Order: sequence, then C-alpha cells, then structure tokens
Amino acid sequence: MQADPARVLGGVPLSLGSSRQIGQRLVEAGVIDGEQLESALALQRRWHSRLGDVILAQRWTSALKFYPVLAEQFGLPFVNLLEQSPDAASFDVDCAAEYLKRLAVPWRREGEAMVVAVADPGEATFAWARSLYGDDVRFVGTSKFDIIWVVQRLAAARLTDDALNLLAVRDPEHSARTVFTRGQRMVALGIGVALVVALCLRPIATLIVLDALLALCFLATFLFKFTLMCLGARRKVDIRVDEQDIAQLDDADLPVYTVLVPMYKEPDVLPILASALRKLDYPTSKLDVKLVLEAGDIETIEAAKSLGLEAFFEIIRVPESQPKTKPKACNYALQFARGELVTIYDAEDMPEPDQLKRVVATFRKSAPEVACVQARLNYYNADENWLTRMFTLDYTLWFDFFLPALEYLRIPIPLGGTSNHFRLEVLRGIHAWDPYNVTEDADLGVRLISQGYRVSVVNSTTFEEANVSIPNWIRQRSRWLKGYMQTWLVHMRDPVHLYRSTGFRGFWGFQFFIGGGFFTALAAPVLWLIYLVWLVLGFSTFRDLMPRALDYLNLFNLLVANFFFIYMTLVASLKRGYQHLAPYALTAPFYWLLQSIAAYKGAWQLIRNPFYWEKTTHGISKYVAEQRKVALED
Repeated sequence: MQADPARVLGGVPLSLGSSRQIGQRLVEAGVIDGEQLESALALQRRWHSRLGDVILAQRWTSALKFYPVLAEQFGLPFVNLLEQSPDAASFDVDCAAEYLKRLAVPWRREGEAMVVAVADPGEATFAWARSLYGDDVRFVGTSKFDIIWVVQRLAAARLTDDALNLLAVRDPEHSARTVFTRGQRMVALGIGVALVVALCLRPIATLIVLDALLALCFLATFLFKFTLMCLGARRKVDIRVDEQDIAQLDDADLPVYTVLVPMYKEPDVLPILASALRKLDYPTSKLDVKLVLEAGDIETIEAAKSLGLEAFFEIIRVPESQPKTKPKACNYALQFARGELVTIYDAEDMPEPDQLKRVVATFRKSAPEVACVQARLNYYNADENWLTRMFTLDYTLWFDFFLPALEYLRIPIPLGGTSNHFRLEVLRGIHAWDPYNVTEDADLGVRLISQGYRVSVVNSTTFEEANVSIPNWIRQRSRWLKGYMQTWLVHMRDPVHLYRSTGFRGFWGFQFFIGGGFFTALAAPVLWLIYLVWLVLGFSTFRDLMPRALDYLNLFNLLVANFFFIYMTLVASLKRGYQHLAPYALTAPFYWLLQSIAAYKGAWQLIRNPFYWEKTTHGISKYVAEQRKVALED
C-alpha cells in the first residue's frame, strides 16, 4: 500500500496545499468544521507548526478522533495500542529515546515482516523503520499518546534506572548518593578526636577558640549577605528583557518548550495549574507540558484525566522506586521531553503570561555559555498571615537582591526549585538533576558554574502559594537546609577542583552562601545561649572567662546582626512596593528562629534519613478554593 508522502505531524511543516488536503478530510469526517479548519491554517502559517499539533492544541477535537483520520490519509489501518498491546519481544529498550523522537514503535511481526505503529507518518519515519527492519516493513497508525504509554510500560525499568543512577555512575563525584565520603568521615573523626583531647587538656582555652571561630564565621557570612544586599539594591538583572524585545519575537521562530510539572497528591490544585499554563503567551502547538505524577498517585492521575486537557498536556507516570524525590521524577520525565528549552513549574505556580517569551529573548541576547535562566519567585497570598508575610519578604530579599548580586559577581547561583529554564541539550549533557539531593536546584546551579556555564536572572516573576502553616513551613525549610548541607558536602569533596572551576570569588561565595546558609541557622541558637549565660553569670564573671574582644564580638553578632537582618528585610519590602509589609520586618528575628529549628531538624535527617523528601502540602491557603473555582470556569 503506497503511502501519501504529505506530512501532517512530521518534523517539517506541511505546505498549505497538503495541510488543506488533510484538513478537508478532517472536515468530511466531522472531526472539525470548516471555520476551525480556516483558523487552524491561519495559525499554522503564523506559528510555523504542524496542522495536527495546532488542531489538537486548540482542543477542537480529541486525539482519538484525529489520529484515525491521519492514518486513513496515509492508507494505514489504525490501532489502539492500549487495547492491542505491542509484542514486548520486539521492543528494544535501548531504542526507547529513538521511539519517542520518531513517535513510532515496533508493534508485532506478521510472518517475516515487522509491523511498526507510527503516530508521525511520512517518508522520514518510513525510511527510519526500513533501515531497522528491512524493506518489507509494514505500518499501522496510532496516536502519540499510545506511543508514550507503550514506552512508559515497556521501558520503565531502564528509564527508572537512568533517572536514579545516570549521574551517580557517570559523574559519581557530583552525586549525593554517598552522603559522606571516606575522606570526609576521616576528617570529621580527626577533628572530633582533636576536640575531645583539647577539651580534656585545656577546656577553657578550647571553648574560647571554638567561640571565636563560631563568631568570626557568623560575622563573615552576615557581612557577605549584607554586601549582596547592597549590590542587589543598586543592580538590575544582567540581561533585561522589555516589551520591545518580546514584540520582536516571531512566533514562527519560537522553539518547542517543554514544561515539567512534578506533582504528588495534589489533585485540588490541578485546575489552577492548567489555567495558569493556558494563559502563557506562547504558541500552544509548541508547548510540551508533562504532568509528572507518581504511578501510585491514582487520585491525582484521575483528576488530571477528568479535566479533558489539551493535547499539549501529557501525563508521565513515574514508576515506584526509592528515593521518591522530585529530582528523580523530573529525571524520568526529562527522557520524554521534546523541547529545545525546558522549565519546571510546581503544582501551585502562576507564572507571568509572557515568561516563556522573556526567557527565549534572554537566551538569544545571552552568551552561548548561559545554560539556565532563573525567573524570580514570589507569593500571591502574601497577606494571609504573619508567616506568609515573612515568607514573601524572605523571597523578595533572595530573588530581588541576592541572586542578581551573585550573578554580577559570577558566584554559583543556587537555583530556585521552580521557574528555572534550561537549554535541554546542556541539561542532559550534565546528567540533569541529582535524585539523591533534596535541593537538586541548588546543586545544579553549582554544577553548571563549575562546568563553565552561566546562570542569568530574568525580570519575570512566578507567583506561588506561601506556606500558611508553621509545621508545614518547617518541613519545607528543613528539607531545603538539609539539601544545602548535601550540596556543600558534595562539592567540598574536592575543594581544589571547586576552587579551580569557580575561581576565588566563586569558591568563597559558595562557602558563605551555601555553607553559611545552614551554618548561621545552626549557629544562631548557640549565640543566644552564650548571651543568656552572660546574663546569668554576670558581666564580671563572664569577663574573667572570655577575652573582652570576644565578648564584644558575640554581642555584635547578636544585636547588630539582628538589626541588619531587620534592615535588609525592610529594604526588601520597599523595593518590591510592599510598603504595607514593612512593619513586619521588625519580627525578622522570630522568623530566623524558626529557620534554626528547621536547620537542626534537617541536620538530624541528614544523618538518619538523608534522601527523605519532606513533602510540602499545597492547596491549604484560603485563596486556593477561590482560584480553583475560577479555573474550573475557564
């Protein structure tokens, strides 16, 4: 049976004549109407996309109705692979990536001939199949969703193994699978023995030295962050994208954009997410959205299926395996990505509509070594309670001050867990995320810099749901701080390499920002304890035990540092225009006390359960119910 060489879903868009030919067949079959066909042809010209992608992305029909007509256009019988499963013996797991790229899988043998199921029929696909299976290969039509389902089912073990172990096997020095290396354990043991001996021989002198080291490190970290705030206050993002830059983008030249949305037990926020992604100002035929769901999370999977989402949404079911972490899930889904660029959004995220175009413009204005663009994060429920107000000010300080300053100083940027946009080729080249690191974002930012890439910050914001519950906040923050400890341990396995790959500023910036992040949270209660002892024993007694200079340094760290933390939080509120939040800056010390509680919890987990992912519960804000109602009406 001779197939028509015209292409509908191939890598090269159809000419208008061929598009109209398949379009007329769709109209005749009652799949779309004439008005929709004319609109689809106009969008195809504007977006330079395949006609089928345009029609499906606009939700004018379903895949179940479209793909049988496509198969008929090529004279092929249509097969539903969910009902007529492929022969597992014919499936080569080593070719899984190629099957996804070609949207074709071997179905079964008929005599000596292999029958290949294709969702992207055309001469390129046919030639590829013949090169593998010989000239007598036969074809049947199917849908791209059937292909994806088959690959997930038959290649699950290989895909899961790669998601878990690719980094650990190919670049073990940068994998957190080993929590403490033998060298690190030996160093820790040596320091511990030396400390015990010193305390036995010279207890007071040893405590003085420890106190001095603690105070100096705390002061250095504080001064570093204060310097970042001053630089960030004067500085805009490195590459600013304005409305003119966006207007100059041609939709026909925009790349396919993969969006990964890892979710776990979050069915209630799904409609909000879908609504936010629909509002993105980007050709829908060039969106490749992966809803990354755990295979055992039936409730969320069924909720996603019930929404009747557009064809650019795909459900990726992550097989059960340990550790059950977000980076493992993202690694698994990344193997199905088709975009030139890829980003991550959390389930409750609401990115500004022009964010993807701003990122495309940023990459095009950037040097080739810019591999990642980080959008800013903030919260839409900032005024819900005291905690959400402080969380908002915390994020404002982080994304509006610290990150632009780190970028300016060429210091490794710990990425946010969402709204970081990558060149897919680079991300795959460095083996993507570390599935054993619970702040995979921070680790990835350091790895990018250490391998010669750069990270930029774009002037676009994604709004999230701030934690409204202190226990929920502590669970989330303890995971972040545990991940910072993991990241510090991983990259300090070879300090010389880190210094050579990041330079003087990068090395010490890493120490003060990543190491200092958890160190100050752990040290703050100790400083408070020293101050309380000072009050109980009295100044004269304490002066006899400690050098006066050390007393003043401890007092400076306690009082002046807290004052400047209040000041930095105040400045953050004013820069964002959150003047109504300014008075809450006075409560910053209490907020940082919560951070210390989270740090000690994270340190304990690092020893007892290093890969455990503390799940943050989303959808508990009072704003969520209202947003869900609006989203369901879209």
